[in-house]
Amino acid sequence: CGPSDSSDIALHFNPRFDGWDKVVFNSRQNGSWGLEEKIHSMPFSKGKVFEMVVMITSQGYQIKVNGKEFFLFPHRISVEHVRAIQITGDVSIQTINVIGGGCPGAGTGGGYPGGPGDCTGGGFPGSHLPGMGGQPVYNPSVPYHTMIPGRMLPRRTIIIRGMVPYGATRMGINFVENRTKDIAFHMNPRVKEGVVVRNSRSGGKWGQEERELSTNPFQEGQYFDMSIRCGNQRFKVFVNGQHLFDFTHRTSFNVIDKLEIEGDVQISYIHF
Repeated sequence: CGPSDSSDIALHFNPRFDGWDKVVFNSRQNGSWGLEEKIHSMPFSKGKVFEMVVMITSQGYQIKVNGKEFFLFPHRISVEHVRAIQITGDVSIQTINVIGGGCPGAGTGGGYPGGPGDCTGGGFPGSHLPGMGGQPVYNPSVPYHTMIPGRMLPRRTIIIRGMVPYGATRMGINFVENRTKDIAFHMNPRVKEGVVVRNSRSGGKWGQEERELSTNPFQEGQYFDMSIRCGNQRFKVFVNGQHLFDFTHRTSFNVIDKLEIEGDVQISYIHF
């Protein structure tokens, strides 16, 4: 609940590789530890990368590891008292991303790779395509519409990070020419259908949909880290460090000057 070693601890998450592999949950109030809850199932493997999501619900802390539900630790201390995250022990952390809440010194919150006050955003290994160095946007409300500074350029990369909430059906990301309202690139993950539809719209008429994909990474309750890179011939889209698809330009990318994000999605970070 604070940066001090004597602060209360609302959630203590402690994987133990001790021959009886288990994960121990607990809390500490006024210097005294509570009753341990032990889960004799180890979702982590030595030497392997993991993704862990902690979702704060009205019931408690819902823990997911590598996309699978793991444990719900009920609240013992009000979440309003929680002010810090501390990570210690034998682990290498690549990125941390906080969705929602606030980030000290940044006003609206965002990535948390360096601790309190560090709002530079996070991401998956392998997804760090070059951006253009503009100011990142943290936790914008959706629908989100913004002008793209300097318009779309070759080799420009847009990074979007967020989460697909439970109950989501679809979301939309549009690269638009603001003057005509034409959509040069429309990306439409449809969660319930399990597809990612790509298209364009010119003069009020939609073009031919593209749907073929081997996988749909946009799932309920899942965090995503997406990089959209504009090339001379096509957009290349990466999600969670993996190439997802290419979308060949149907109109000149130079006219694109607006980004729109709509639908069932929580966005934590946008960077041009």
